[in-house]
This record gives sequence, structure tokens and C-alpha cells, in this order.
Amino acid sequence: MDQDEVSFGRFRLDLGQRHLVRDGVQIPLGSRALDVLCALALAKGEVVSKDELMTRVWPGLVVDENTIRVHVSALRKALEEGTSGQTHLMTVPGRGYRLVGLKPQLSANGSSPDASSSPAQPDRPSIAVLPFQNMSDDPEQDYFADGMVDEIITGLSRIKWLSVISRNSTFIHKNKPVAIREIASKLGAGYVLEGGVRRSGNRVRITAQLIDTKTDAHLWAEQYDRVLEDVFALQDEITMCVIGAIEPSLRKAEIDRVKRQRPSNLNAYDLVLRSLPLIFAMVPKDAEIAIPLLENAVKLQPDYGAAYAFLGWCYHHRFVRGGMHEEDRATAIQHARAAIAHGSDDATALAVAAHVIIYLAHDTVTAFKLFDRALELSSSNVFALNLNAIALAWMGKAELAIERAEQAIRLSPFDSSNFRSHHARAIACFSRGRYQDAVDAAQNAVDFNPHFGPARAVLAAALLRAGRATEAKAAVRAMLECEPMFTIRAFLVVELEPVVFAPLAEAWRELGWPE
Repeated sequence: MDQDEVSFGRFRLDLGQRHLVRDGVQIPLGSRALDVLCALALAKGEVVSKDELMTRVWPGLVVDENTIRVHVSALRKALEEGTSGQTHLMTVPGRGYRLVGLKPQLSANGSSPDASSSPAQPDRPSIAVLPFQNMSDDPEQDYFADGMVDEIITGLSRIKWLSVISRNSTFIHKNKPVAIREIASKLGAGYVLEGGVRRSGNRVRITAQLIDTKTDAHLWAEQYDRVLEDVFALQDEITMCVIGAIEPSLRKAEIDRVKRQRPSNLNAYDLVLRSLPLIFAMVPKDAEIAIPLLENAVKLQPDYGAAYAFLGWCYHHRFVRGGMHEEDRATAIQHARAAIAHGSDDATALAVAAHVIIYLAHDTVTAFKLFDRALELSSSNVFALNLNAIALAWMGKAELAIERAEQAIRLSPFDSSNFRSHHARAIACFSRGRYQDAVDAAQNAVDFNPHFGPARAVLAAALLRAGRATEAKAAVRAMLECEPMFTIRAFLVVELEPVVFAPLAEAWRELGWPE
């Protein structure tokens, strides 16, 4: 190799001496891991396939693919920048690996880098959280604004499908008026979160807005007014609110983006995005269209945990609403197990897998461990919260179910997936004999998703027990128009605790719902 050096973020790689240095301190790495890193660096941001890596690093040898994964894993740990977990080593699904954020190669004679170059774009959506402005008169309040950003970066880094630009890269722009597109060009960010903090006495106002750097469109904006008592508790609360709202906003923007792409250009991540609206419809005919998209995704990326999870969910819909065929149930569980094996650090994948396993395998112990793990990974994951809330409600854990459901609604009140949170509240309230509260919650679920038959079923039972029999019968008719195949037997899938299910089933029978 020649004597050139390559830098990326806070790292410098001497290609000749094969030393990796961070902030002037050499990082110890095995010789093979350094060989892999040098091969990626020499590619100058281009993708290097696994076959090319094998040829460059182990010429003339037959090497198992797992050997590369071991060294890539070691490199990722070495290249993590601080607590955000941001890494410069990206997996390109179905193709290989590349280094992101490379600065131009420096020659041995000390020639300068080309200042016009931009970092390579990562192969998943990337976001830069800019330093929040301190809009107070007191400059000492900078610590609060900076701490707020640190917490948000850490929280966003737990979203598996999102690449988060490190704090060290974004904070060089602190107190500098820089255009969003200029920052996006320098940092390689597809999205930017910016905001401000204003403190007056014991009150604080925090504003935040999410911007698409390609279009300058504002995807989301919110303002939070709070009493400042415990600084750290307030930072935690606002962080959860911001992250809970950002994730669905980003997902919607990404789905809109991939809809504009030609199908021939889709990678594994894009295929999953394209399948999501079909999956969330939760009807067999849409699941049929989503299944081949997801199967292609796992062919391109065999360790894609989220793709396996959503495959499991599609087969779950086919089983429950498509005829209760045993092969669909078995296939759903099989894919859910694969999601657990490949998605142990993906909160959404674990929550979906838990949802399938608890209803189709009735393995409540495993399912609740998965829900707990998902919420440990990302306590702001609205999807995990509302799926967990429904499971808790059917298990008779009404208080915790209501708590999780209300947390999801509070974090992201307009998230379309929150019909599940309202549905969970309806089940929990009904099981406690709070029939009018159950009516209100079930009606909210129906308003959020008129095509979700189970919400109409719980609404009908709650109306009956609240003394509104005529409205209850109308709700049953509406449900059967929505899902004519949905019988009480089909609903038995969710019977995790008979003391919860039996009173609902009794009300449905009184209303003439088909057995």
C-alpha cells in the first residue's frame, strides 16, 4: 500500500503504517480488521462487495462469509463516535460495505484535500440534529439546550433504520448562521432537526422542527411549554416526545420518497418501505401484495430482522382474516422467530414479532420479554407501546395497558398507528366495567381507522353494556360490512385471559354476531 492517509470524522487512517488514530490516540485493532478497513478506505466511499473484500484481504484463500462479519463488527465498535453510536461503516443491503464521511485522500507530499467534496450519502435515511439555539438572555442556559440535543441524538440513534450524524459533526455549526442545504451537503444528511430553548423564571419553552433537506419542506414542528423543576426529568420528557413524533413523520416521508422510485431501483430497505402501507392495511388482499416485496427484501439482505417481522405479520393477517389456515399460522410464527434472531437490536421488529408470537403461538412469556426488550431499546417507540398495550389489555393488566396506551398517544397524538392505543384502552376499560370510557376509547379507535373491525366489535359490546342497544346493533352491522369473515371464533385468537374475553363474547352473542 502507499503512504497516503485518509480521515473521516475524528479518525485518521495511515494506509502505509496501518494505524487507526482517533483524536491523536491509536486504536488497537487486529491485523485482518485493519486490512478490511484499508480496503474500504482505498475504495474512496464506493461500495466494496463481500467477494471483493475476500479477494483483497484473503487472496487465494477460501474464507467463510462469517469471517468478514466478525471483522466488520470489530470495526464498527472501534468507529463508534461517543454515546450516539454513530458509525462510519455502513452496510449496503445486498451489495457490501462502504465507509461514510470520508474526507479526500491526503497524499504523502501533503497536498490539500478538495474542499468541494461532500461525504458519501448513507444507504438509509440520515438525520442531523443541529445545536438548539439558546433564546434566553442568560448565556449559562446553553448547557440546557446542549443537553437537550445530546439526549435527542442518543434517542434517535436507537431507531434501527435511521442513520444519525454524530454530535461532533453537528456542533461545529453552533452559533453559526448556516443554510440547511449547506449543512446537508457538508454532513450528508437527508433530514435536519433544529430548534430553540427559551427560559423565563421557572418556565421553559422548547421548539423543534424537522426539515427535508432536499425540498426544504417542514415535515413536523412542535412547541413544548413546561415548568422547569427537575432539569434532567424535563430533558427526558421532551426527548421522548420529540422522538416519538419524529419517527412516524420520517417513516411517512421515506414511504413517499420510495413511491416515486422505479421498482427496478429498489433495495431491501426500499422494498420494506413500499410494503408498509400494505401491511398496515391489515387485510389479506394487501398482505398478498406485500409478501413478495418482503421476500425479495430478505433475499437481498438475509439478516434483515424488520423484513422477517413484517412477513410474519402479513401471514398473521392471512391467518386471522383469511380463513384460519394452519399453514399461515405456522409460517407467521416461523418468520417471527427469524425476526428475533436477526433483529435483536430493532425495537419495531421485536414488537411485531412479539405481537405474532403472543396471539398465534400463545407464548406469553417470550412475547412480553420481547416487548420489554423493545421498550428498553427505544422507550419512545410508539409502535411498540401500542402493540404492547393491546397485549396487556387482553391479559387483564388493565392499568399498565392504559398507561402504555396513553404514553403512546401523548408522545405522538396524530400517529396513524395510535388506533391500537385507543383500542387497548377500550378493552382495558371494558374489563374494569367502565363502559362509557370504553365507548369513548373504542369510538376514537374507529375514528382513527374505520376499517379495523376489532375496534367496532369492542365498541358494540361497550355500547350494549352502557345501555345503548340500538347503537350497539348498528356497530355490529358496520363491523360485519367491514369484515364479513370476522366471526367470534376468529376473535378467539386474542383470548389470552378468559376473564377478559368471555364478557365481550357474551355481549357479542347477545347482539347476534356470528359464532
